[in-house]
Amino acid sequence: MQRMTRQRQAVTELMEGLDDFRSAQQIHDLLKERGQTVGLATVYRTLQALAEAGTVDVLRLEEENVYRMCARRGHHHHLVCRSCGNAVELTGPEVEDWAKAIAKEHGFVDVDHTVELFGLCAPCASDA
Repeated sequence: MQRMTRQRQAVTELMEGLDDFRSAQQIHDLLKERGQTVGLATVYRTLQALAEAGTVDVLRLEEENVYRMCARRGHHHHLVCRSCGNAVELTGPEVEDWAKAIAKEHGFVDVDHTVELFGLCAPCASDA
């Protein structure tokens, strides 16, 4: 990662205190609420660097990317509540085996994949 500036440290510390996925704009807004001056471009660059380092997870939603500190190192997937954003990190050998089999069936090699499952968590489902 790039040199740890005051602004990058502020983004990293904020991310460490969040349990759910947030967009760069939401992170920027939270920093402003805390009285920290960090440009939106710096937030985006810091999140990208953290993602490349494997420190944060990135979900690519239709409208924007959202970020959360990784609780688990290494390859994993997510089960995400569509209502509140709560996420659970998952590992699953069945998914890995399926991805390898599909790739082999179609003659692909060196395949990466991302699997994100979206639904309603129990508290949100009971409120609906």
